[in-house]
Amino acid sequence: MFERCLYFNLNALVRKVDKIWEQAFSELGLSPAHAYLLRLVLSQPSITQKQIADELHLEKSTVTRFIDALEEKGYLRRTRSGREQTIVPSAAARRLEVQLSAQGDALYARMVNAIGRADMVELVRRLRETADKLQ
Repeated sequence: MFERCLYFNLNALVRKVDKIWEQAFSELGLSPAHAYLLRLVLSQPSITQKQIADELHLEKSTVTRFIDALEEKGYLRRTRSGREQTIVPSAAARRLEVQLSAQGDALYARMVNAIGRADMVELVRRLRETADKLQ
């Protein structure tokens, strides 16, 4: 019945992947979304909220909430650069950087082991391409 249903099949996949990612990043006291935002800021210090929203395909208001939460935990801080506000990682975030990267690598390896490297690469490519087409 659902062979052609993008909505149902995509959501089924998201629920399974989300459970795996939630468990992995909970070990670091973070949600997956917070972990990936933090990884982005660590890789691009002094990034703007707009750049974060664009890179993560999130609404600016969502990014603001995530930054607020990570700022409360002491991982990020806001700085003013002219008219723009930039987001920079704290020393606590820098100390977590290796663990965040290792967890990301472990999750990627787990998915490659489950579905195969070529299928993983193709799936991610097709998902990104499809999301771009639907904008």
